[in-house]
Amino acid sequence: MDDSRQVARWLLQIKAIKLSPQNPFTWASGLRSPIYCDNRLVLSEPNVRNHIVESLARHAASFGTIEGIAGVATAGIAHGALLAHHLNVPFVYVRSKAKDHGRQNLIEGEVKPGASYLVVEDLISTGGSCLQAVSALRDEGVAVAGVLAIFSYGFPKASLAFEDASCKWQTLSNYDALLAEAVASGYLTADQQSALSNWRLNPQAWSDAHDNL
Repeated sequence: MDDSRQVARWLLQIKAIKLSPQNPFTWASGLRSPIYCDNRLVLSEPNVRNHIVESLARHAASFGTIEGIAGVATAGIAHGALLAHHLNVPFVYVRSKAKDHGRQNLIEGEVKPGASYLVVEDLISTGGSCLQAVSALRDEGVAVAGVLAIFSYGFPKASLAFEDASCKWQTLSNYDALLAEAVASGYLTADQQSALSNWRLNPQAWSDAHDNL
């Protein structure tokens, strides 16, 4: 089985990804969505967690020499730390904003200027949070090898953002693999797959149309 399909299957099995086109979820942004992804549930499932770490390590190899891992706060911290332990390299994490007390750190841990760090995130939607982390690391003289995440919704906006930032990126699985696996496993019907595909084409329009559900 294709690796992206296998990862999608694991996420569906542990209910880290939930699909509900009839009763949409509300994201923190207020957007109504037929999908909700919570990869933190991976941490509670040792077998899946181990598989995910091994898959992250395989993908990390394609970024060249990795001298450190940087997790994106907060959901990317645990996955990044597990990968750093697996690869036996230093780990840091990047906050969304600097602390307003103490040392007022934006990056927690010691980074080595010139070293090649791989940024780890759990989920990529628009790419904003992880690219903010990339920028913070580059400001400290870090050579960012790229961004690696578990799952992506596959929004064109994210691809454009990474291209503009000249930043390589990969994910273990993605929205297309998820839909294919969900249909193959009987989790979704073909009609529901169509509805979910339409959502990704224009999430805001889909949200507005389902705002009163």
